Amino acid sequence: MGDLLTPITASAEFQFGWKLCAFFLLIFTVALIFWTWRDADRRGGMAWFWAVVVLLFNVPGWIIYMVVRPPEYLDDAHERELEIRAAESRLTKDGATCPSCLKPVEPEYLICPYCMKKLKKPCVNCGRALKMSWGVCPYCKTKQTAGEVADAMAPTRTTPREPGPANKA
Repeated sequence: MGDLLTPITASAEFQFGWKLCAFFLLIFTVALIFWTWRDADRRGGMAWFWAVVVLLFNVPGWIIYMVVRPPEYLDDAHERELEIRAAESRLTKDGATCPSCLKPVEPEYLICPYCMKKLKKPCVNCGRALKMSWGVCPYCKTKQTAGEVADAMAPTRTTPREPGPANKA
């Protein structure tokens, strides 16, 4: 049987094809190692470790890397974190959430429609929503009365007060 294949394996075309396949395998292995190293580096993995794994085990090592590699690039994870922080700052910037129940509220709301917490007070002159601590309305320059400020700062009661001995008629 060896004599039957000797003319084929000894031919120049077969030798050229064999060397071409070996060269392609070498280039493929180097490209696979380089791609794995670069991909692991961009994803925050152990780039040199995975390059050595692919060097030793070639395609099976690359398949193992593809299964266990981090799911996203470091740049994408960083960008997502920045977007989350930006969204959180937008939500808290204008008092867009109730400090008590953390549900969304409009900036003009005087009370939270969900938990009834007093968020802002109305101006005594123009009626626009003011922060609880403001003593002057920035819209109409009206000074807020001390009783109004104290009344606005007082906690709201949701249950009626029971008549005590002093309150009985």
